[in-house]
Amino acid sequence: MRFIYAPLFFFVFICVAVIIVTMSGGFVWLLPLLLVAIGISAFCEWRWPYRDRWNRDHGDRLRDVLHASVNESLNVLSIAAIPLIAPWLPDLGIWPTHWPLGLQLLLAIPIADLGITLVHYASHRSALLWRLHAVHHSVARMYGFNGLMKHPLHQLLEALGGTLPLLLCGMPQDVTALLAFSIAIQLLLQHSNVDMRLGVLRHVFAWAPLHRLHHLKYGHHGDVNFALFFAFWDRLLGTALYLPDYELADDDLGIGDQPDYPSGYAAQLRQPFSATQASHPPAVLPAGLRDALADYAER
Repeated sequence: MRFIYAPLFFFVFICVAVIIVTMSGGFVWLLPLLLVAIGISAFCEWRWPYRDRWNRDHGDRLRDVLHASVNESLNVLSIAAIPLIAPWLPDLGIWPTHWPLGLQLLLAIPIADLGITLVHYASHRSALLWRLHAVHHSVARMYGFNGLMKHPLHQLLEALGGTLPLLLCGMPQDVTALLAFSIAIQLLLQHSNVDMRLGVLRHVFAWAPLHRLHHLKYGHHGDVNFALFFAFWDRLLGTALYLPDYELADDDLGIGDQPDYPSGYAAQLRQPFSATQASHPPAVLPAGLRDALADYAER
């Protein structure tokens, strides 16, 4: 199960979504399908956990529910507003609307992935963008549901980076809805607490064993594995990292120089605009991680 969980979860849910939208001509059933995916994700994390402690409520579950509810509601509203926005956008008219929905989605995902990955990369280079993105990095544990935890303004920036070029090409509303659903499924897998094994798929998909390293709290050691869907973007950026022999400790995640980052929902919405951004000396790199990084550098 540890080897088949990620590809099974990814392909089954996205294929079912394509079938539903193709047969119904609408995307209203994608939200209930996402709730089913969240439930299955939680069950599998309980059954095959990477870290038992990450399954326990750290006083953050309600906050994560609020983040996910607000962000997914904004996604739905944005998709619903596409017919109203489209007349105001230049339409290059080059989108292959005559293709089956599945093929249109296959075209949209890597293009959106590149845009989102570049916004994500920039968010670790720009102090202004980092203020917004730090909300997501404040998590002290990883489980599928907190993949949906982001500051809404940063989610907007990533959405614009990923979808605006596609909308300008004429991508229709139903494909946009499928793309948003696919991104949510991928975020559940990226942040999953399932003890999954990727094998050769680690060269293709940026799932949890890669993305957990991105959430390391030890300064710039977490500036790796930025890609949303596909791991090859990080190889092109020179930011790929894979440490199969290092098991993350319960407390390896977070923002090492801001251990007191606000944990409440309202406080996290305000924090990027706070004049005071208290910082502390960076967290000390554990010896096991230091050795694993040295071995990786020697390969």
